[in-house]
Amino acid sequence: MAILARSVAAAFLLFFMTTFGFAANKVIIILDASGSMWAQIDGKPKLEIARESLRTVLQSVPADDEIGFMAYGHREKGSCDDIQLIVPPQAGSASAISAAADSMKFLGKTPLTAAVKQAAEALKYTEDKATVVLITDGLETCGGDPCALGKELEASGVDFTADVVGFGLTADEGKQIACLADNTGGKYIQASDEKALQEALVETVAAPAPAPEPAPAPAPAPAPEPAKPEFNFMPTVVLAEGGDPVTDGNAWEVYKAKSDGTRGDNVTTEYGDYKANLEPGDYIVVARDGEVKTEQKIKIDSGQVYKPLFTLNAGTLILHPRPSQGADVASGAAVVVAYPGVDNPPTYYGDTKVVLPAGDEKVTVTIGQGVVTETIPLAAGRVIDKDIIVGVGHVVANAYYVAGGDKADGSGTGFKVLKAKKKIDGTRDEVTYAYGPDSKFDLPPDDYVLIATVDLAVVEQPFSVKVGEFQDLKVAMNAGVLAITAPGTSKIEIFETKKDINGNRKSIGYAYDEKYQAAIAAGDYAVVSERSDNSKKEGAVTVKAGERVELTVQ
Repeated sequence: MAILARSVAAAFLLFFMTTFGFAANKVIIILDASGSMWAQIDGKPKLEIARESLRTVLQSVPADDEIGFMAYGHREKGSCDDIQLIVPPQAGSASAISAAADSMKFLGKTPLTAAVKQAAEALKYTEDKATVVLITDGLETCGGDPCALGKELEASGVDFTADVVGFGLTADEGKQIACLADNTGGKYIQASDEKALQEALVETVAAPAPAPEPAPAPAPAPAPEPAKPEFNFMPTVVLAEGGDPVTDGNAWEVYKAKSDGTRGDNVTTEYGDYKANLEPGDYIVVARDGEVKTEQKIKIDSGQVYKPLFTLNAGTLILHPRPSQGADVASGAAVVVAYPGVDNPPTYYGDTKVVLPAGDEKVTVTIGQGVVTETIPLAAGRVIDKDIIVGVGHVVANAYYVAGGDKADGSGTGFKVLKAKKKIDGTRDEVTYAYGPDSKFDLPPDDYVLIATVDLAVVEQPFSVKVGEFQDLKVAMNAGVLAITAPGTSKIEIFETKKDINGNRKSIGYAYDEKYQAAIAAGDYAVVSERSDNSKKEGAVTVKAGERVELTVQ
């Protein structure tokens, strides 16, 4: 896994070195923040690999390069307009970009074509030289045409280039977006696995670099200065006393200290193994890893080297939420960790790895309607890796007009799950609900009643759930489809033919229209049409299960 992360980082770094260093004055990196970035490579989410790779690469970018950062799919689910230029192109933007990537959610769609277009416009590509680097693990999902966009930008731009990293794409998927790079004279690197990355790196490294300009005549050598240390501030952070230094996934925040000892302006935020040259003065330095942080006041004097040790008093918790023993990890499982001292516990999803303060960690995992809570003692420096078994069964529900007949897949199809046991007043507790065909439920073991609804037809079906069991519930609705036409009417209403003791018929459904079509239980019905002048006409109809019947009332 570490090799893969380093390979991805090397691929991005080669983009910066071979493309940005010689060709681009301003660059915008576009990161795919869609929900698919939660998928894993060798047990590690792709979004974490991308974050770590960005952080490593940006530390190596020359300070005067003007780098910007854009993302899509990080704020809203299902939106094709969720595109944001988070960090405008500017020199020294490495820390801001890394911090933005680290705090970003990954949950939306993939409007990559629109994002590249917006990035090009932000760089004023019709006036200046411009480069965009797109990092995506999926194809366009919002109707854009990346190939056509590449041609458009190349034709109207002064000197526009788009480089594309296909992260986790297959070769066939890569071909669908490589045209964006090809049509603008850029590069496409396939980063689907370690071997493909290595081949891409060899090909990129072998590409000839532009010949350097002749060097000017050397200036007279200045008088030698006394040697001084490369860095004057080299902090170390450990999870527990005597533990190994933490150099991956951790963060450093450096602030100027005010005269009253409180935090002043932020000087920098860095990640990993941090070394720096700080100007003489008073600082407050915060060491952070996961959900834990500690801080120290540091006084920097000229000519002195400082190597402070930060101890977090923390451990690492690795959780694998599973619906049942031996089942796959549920990627959508919500994992809430209430650790010592927290007021609003954070929520993670699926496989969870987090650094927490030492103490009792209250873990609550939810899969569907199943919830389990467990308290896990965590000592400083310890790593606890364990499965959390929620204990649910999986149910998929569908409605059919008749057993063995057509599946009901219209918008009027819905399912409600109730507890089978009735309360003292004869009602049942509602557990959950869903709409549409192939409705899925994760339920704790118990006896239930499924109420299936298709338009006007309603059927109850009892069922039981066992932990780890899969059920395919097929509900026979014993219903047909009734299509009514009543020209010139303002309302159509369907009644049962049988009257109650007061001579009234039960209304089944109605529509304010000249046409009304709905699924309805098999049986005999009266249909009444009503005009705007309150005149009425009535027709009779018999609906058979699994069949369609049409009726005209006029």
